[in-house]
Amino acid sequence: METRLQKILSQWGIASRRQAEEMIRRSRVRVNGDVAHLGQKIDPQRDIITVDGKPVSTVERPALVYLLLHKPAGVVSTCYDPQNRKTVLDLLPPELRSRQGIHPVGRLDADSTGALILTNDGELTFWLTHPRHSISKTYRVVVKGHPPQAVLQMWSKGVMLDGRKTRAAQVKLIERLADSSCLEIILKEGRNRQIRRVAQNLGYPVIKLHRTAIGLIQLQVPNHKGLREGEYRYLKESEIKFLQQIQVDSQFKI
Repeated sequence: METRLQKILSQWGIASRRQAEEMIRRSRVRVNGDVAHLGQKIDPQRDIITVDGKPVSTVERPALVYLLLHKPAGVVSTCYDPQNRKTVLDLLPPELRSRQGIHPVGRLDADSTGALILTNDGELTFWLTHPRHSISKTYRVVVKGHPPQAVLQMWSKGVMLDGRKTRAAQVKLIERLADSSCLEIILKEGRNRQIRRVAQNLGYPVIKLHRTAIGLIQLQVPNHKGLREGEYRYLKESEIKFLQQIQVDSQFKI
């Protein structure tokens, strides 16, 4: 049965679907010796696929891996950085960095810290990062100044960003500090640098941004030893099932 090439590469754990599309655009992928093109359909039982000149197949697919990483500041949420900055893959041991197809699910900007999921399950990555997904992400955010309740309510209801209103969010004051405020923010969308840009537009720029949870997957579990910056752990079975259920729900919505 013929299937789109980028979906095959994703299912085989070679890359996420979006990363596979980029690999195809850069002519890194060939089918039966010919340069592949976006949207191309293939029969994985008949056609020979190569990436960077090396053949790939379902037989070589690595075991699925699901990790939670505590991303430090200064580390970029990509597999490769042209500026040679440290990436999240550099924080993993060699056996997980090489030929496993592990990649970050979504991003935290370089200055932000906290919870980031890494996996080689390309299909799961596709659904979790789809614009219509509904997985919540919880952040602890320190902003400059003391935003009044009216501003927090405005933020909660949604504000205009790039000509489009943000989704409703949960925004509450955790602690009032001398010259700053600590907020808890729960989002169900993830536009590029969304919290930082909204905070800046409202007049209360972000000083520190830390993601504490992705859905029910918490970075620090009460009464348990948490992950220190740069450390990772394998997701528990219940956490993997939680993510897979979101994938199933997303497929029904689209």
